[in-house]
Amino acid sequence: MYTLRTMVNRGWYPALITVIAVLGYIYRWPIEYVAPTLIIILAVGLVATAIRARERRLEQAAVKLRQLAQYFNRRFTGDSTLSIFLIIDSVFTIENPKLWDWARACDMSQRIFNSWCDSFSNRLENDIEARRFPGHLDTYLNELWLIVSRYHDFVEQFYEVAEKVEMPEETLPQYHKFVMEYNAFVQNFQDTITDLKSIARTSIEPPSVKLAPEVRY
Repeated sequence: MYTLRTMVNRGWYPALITVIAVLGYIYRWPIEYVAPTLIIILAVGLVATAIRARERRLEQAAVKLRQLAQYFNRRFTGDSTLSIFLIIDSVFTIENPKLWDWARACDMSQRIFNSWCDSFSNRLENDIEARRFPGHLDTYLNELWLIVSRYHDFVEQFYEVAEKVEMPEETLPQYHKFVMEYNAFVQNFQDTITDLKSIARTSIEPPSVKLAPEVRY
């Protein structure tokens, strides 16, 4: 049984070709019948091998995308100290009612955004466990890209404010820590998109995932 499983997993067609060739030699089967049969078996075996290789790459891509989504959700949303929304909350210590209005609007957006991220992670995890993921790879890639792109909008907003308004003493160092870790995540996401483009249909280009801008302080 182990030998049969190994043949199926690692390549059944070389063994089958060998068996038919040996039997053909022993029983002197006509070469005009044996040769086409061997060619057909070889072609089918190569196609099956290519399909298995693609399936393995899809599984690896699923794991990678899940890791990226979980990391983003854990490090940059919710109550994480590296959440851009938590950094934005620090402007409430500045005596500027206009900034307060903006920060309150961001706080409302944070609740919706956190729910979206949690829902995405749960759906992704469930589809991977049910082995439905390969058929939805491009869908999940597009949604993660959309989540990160919308998140980057808030990063850009904070950057524009921080360039014009003096921030609390602890805010910019915290933002700097965020930039360092967030940009490492972005680089990983860009690399993943590059890898996925060879096995999935997507119009997303790696540069479309933007880095967080540095604030001088």
